[in-house]
Amino acid sequence: MTERSTPRISSRKQPKQSRSAGLVAAVLEAAARVLAEEGAARFTTARVAERAGVSIGSLYQYFPNKAAILFRLQTDEWKQTTDLLRLILEDAAQPPLVRLRALVHAFVRSECDEAQMRGALNDAAPLYRDAPEAHSARARGENTFQKFMREVLPDTSSAKRKLAADLIITTLSAVGKQFSTTAPTAAQIKVYSDAMADMFCAYIATVARD
Repeated sequence: MTERSTPRISSRKQPKQSRSAGLVAAVLEAAARVLAEEGAARFTTARVAERAGVSIGSLYQYFPNKAAILFRLQTDEWKQTTDLLRLILEDAAQPPLVRLRALVHAFVRSECDEAQMRGALNDAAPLYRDAPEAHSARARGENTFQKFMREVLPDTSSAKRKLAADLIITTLSAVGKQFSTTAPTAAQIKVYSDAMADMFCAYIATVARD
C-alpha cells in the first residue's frame, strides 16, 4: 500500500531584506484574512496572492504550497500561546496557583478573541499536523507546562505530574475552544474562567495529597 506523502510545510527561504520581509508580512496578513473570511476549504495560494497584491511567483519564493502558509500561521499562533504560558507560569513573584488562575483567564480570553481564526486553523490542521515541524512546535508549549507542574507538585511522581499536565492542557484547550464559539460577554468569560480555575486548583490539591 502506498503511504500518503506529507506535504512540505517549511518556508523555502527566509527574507533577508526589508522589502522581502514586507512581502512575507503582506502574504501572511492576507492569508489570515482569507482564512478567517472564507475558511480552510476555500483557502488557496491564488486567493492569498491576489489579496496580498503580489504575484503567485513571488509568493512561491517563500511558501511552496498552501500547507506551508497555513503552517506558518499556525506556528505563529502556537508561539503566541507558548509565550503566554511562559510569561505567566514563570512569574516567580506570584504563587503557583495564582499563576495557574491567571493563565486560565488569559487563555480563555485569547480563545474568545481569536475564535474565528483558531477554528479555521483547526479545520486546516490535517494538512500539517503530522509533520515533524508541527510536533516540535507543540512540544515547546508542553515543556513549559511540564516545568510548572514540577514546581507545583514537587513531591508527586513524574508519571502523575505528566497525567495532571495532560489533563489540564487538554481540558483547557478543548473546553476553551468550545466556549469561545458561544460569543460570550466579558462577564461570562470571567465567570467561566473562575470556574475552570477552581476546578484545576482543586484537582491539583487532590493530586498533591495522594
